[in-house]
Amino acid sequence: MKKILRIVLYIFIGVLVLVTGLLTYVKTALPNVGPAPEIKIASTPALVERGRYLAHSVSACMDCHSTRDWSRFAGPPDTTTWGKGGEAFDQRFGFPGAFYSRNITPAGIGSWTDGEVYRAITSGVSKDGSALFPVMPHPNYGKMATEDIYAIIAYLRTLKPIDNKVAQSIPDFPMNFIINTIPAKATPQAIPDTASKIEYGKYLLNAAACAECHTKQEKGQKIAGMDFAGGFEFPIATGTVRSSNITPDKETGIGDWSETAFINRFKTYADSSYTPAKVSAGEFNTIMPWTMYATMKREDLAAIYAYLQTITPIKNNVVKFTTKK
Repeated sequence: MKKILRIVLYIFIGVLVLVTGLLTYVKTALPNVGPAPEIKIASTPALVERGRYLAHSVSACMDCHSTRDWSRFAGPPDTTTWGKGGEAFDQRFGFPGAFYSRNITPAGIGSWTDGEVYRAITSGVSKDGSALFPVMPHPNYGKMATEDIYAIIAYLRTLKPIDNKVAQSIPDFPMNFIINTIPAKATPQAIPDTASKIEYGKYLLNAAACAECHTKQEKGQKIAGMDFAGGFEFPIATGTVRSSNITPDKETGIGDWSETAFINRFKTYADSSYTPAKVSAGEFNTIMPWTMYATMKREDLAAIYAYLQTITPIKNNVVKFTTKK
């Protein structure tokens, strides 16, 4: 009996040593995407303008990295806070920890090299070598064309510096270990020819990271087989709002939407006469940054629509809003 207990003890110690070694490796040797590239982006007015368009209308960096007015419909951003950071993404939204958007104005990343900013956006590794949780969807941005990421960086360099000290992000256990395994080297793709409408739409959909909000998640992980089917819950001041099903299912998605209807749904919020309405207690609101995506070019919205019509339809009836009890 003593011999059996001794064997069990040895096995336990061996497993403990293995697990400890693995966790130590994950915590100290990862992430490992290589050093930040040595690049110096030659900024031009055209590059900055492309970056502005991507940061505000497509990838919508300014959505999470600025302050939004949640007393009005769709939380329009305060234009004096572009890039200041500080927005919280935490356990209330189902995230495995408390994560805060960084200050990406020159006051926040002015000491970063272009290569360090590029690595953070496309691989999820900060200036100090630590891993960034993909609330900022760096796996998506790592697939964008290099020139588009350069454009975003060139634009960020033009932002008004805003002094704003942002809280340190703190992942929960075991995400504090898992987070180090997420960063990966960028695999940039060329921008498809706009004449290839579906492929171009797929590129834009990735750049806009639509799947991040329109796919239901549990503890930061997308539920398999529910891509773009909506249902991601966002608790807001007036209740709980859920993302829409944007698959081409005709009953619960956008399968019966025309291209014109899809585009106009966005462009409603680009009308010069549109002012986001005040939202009272118990009234519907949404986290969808309509006033930002509304500034996307019509042809880009048409391309996204064309690609969405090719994905797998998923029947998922989403109750878009429930009031706070």
